Amino acid sequence: MLLDSASLYFRAFYGVPDRRRTPQEPPTNAVRGFLDMIATLVTTHAPTHLVACWDNDWRPAFRVAAIPTYKTHRLASGSDAVEDTPEDLVPQVPVIRDALQALGIARVGADGYEADDVIGTLTHLAGGRMPVDVVTGDRDLFQLVDDAAGVRVLYTARGGVRDADVVTQDFLQAKYAVATGAAYADMATLRGDSSDGLPGVQGIGEKTAATLIARYGDLAGVRRALAEGDPQLKGAQRTRLEAASDYLDAAPTVVQVARDAPVGDVDGVLPGAVADPVLMSRLAADFGLAGSFNRVMAAFGIDG
Repeated sequence: MLLDSASLYFRAFYGVPDRRRTPQEPPTNAVRGFLDMIATLVTTHAPTHLVACWDNDWRPAFRVAAIPTYKTHRLASGSDAVEDTPEDLVPQVPVIRDALQALGIARVGADGYEADDVIGTLTHLAGGRMPVDVVTGDRDLFQLVDDAAGVRVLYTARGGVRDADVVTQDFLQAKYAVATGAAYADMATLRGDSSDGLPGVQGIGEKTAATLIARYGDLAGVRRALAEGDPQLKGAQRTRLEAASDYLDAAPTVVQVARDAPVGDVDGVLPGAVADPVLMSRLAADFGLAGSFNRVMAAFGIDG
């Protein structure tokens, strides 16, 4: 089980009530929510391995070089590097890191890469040798879905972790009219994604993009048909695809997750004991996390 950590703790921040009695108390709703999500996921799905995948770089230089508008709308005012993050979430992220360390849950990032790339790399390294569940609220990771390799996405955007959509190739076909994860990535490239600052091809929406990918097999097939003058590509559609040639050269670098991020050796086996009881005790006392820690340990089968 691979967690898109930022996706989950942002969801926890907005979804879990702030129970502070005074403004002087530290905020903890994202921490509590994130830990409770882990407890629920482990209890429900019983993974043998668990990795919290991390954004060491939320806006990597190689993606910005390809598409300069990539995530620009998420930049903090006056910054070209810092993400605009809610004030009360900022101090909770280090606490989440410490909580994962105390529990002994693997936390993996790679310098110059996003959590998506870590997830893509670990999925690639699994190589079908074990099934993989990717937990995220981000549709970008639908590109990893692969029934033959046992890779599916638990999509939390609508039902949270308790009622996540289980995204398989059948789900992709029914929802987006694309047959595979790779086809979803090609469709998303054509469609674009305003939430990531990707313009897409003007006038090509989701349904048209899916139709083109189904007809020509993949994005390369669409572009090959365009270059060869396929008569089915005509009029405004041809004009728009031709005008987007530079975008279509660059966009796959942005849309497709890396499969070769430098993640190092990752074990990820579910811990059988608390890794750092002293740190856990301090966090429980300082931030009122005893209940959340107990729920995670119970899910892991660790005696309190």
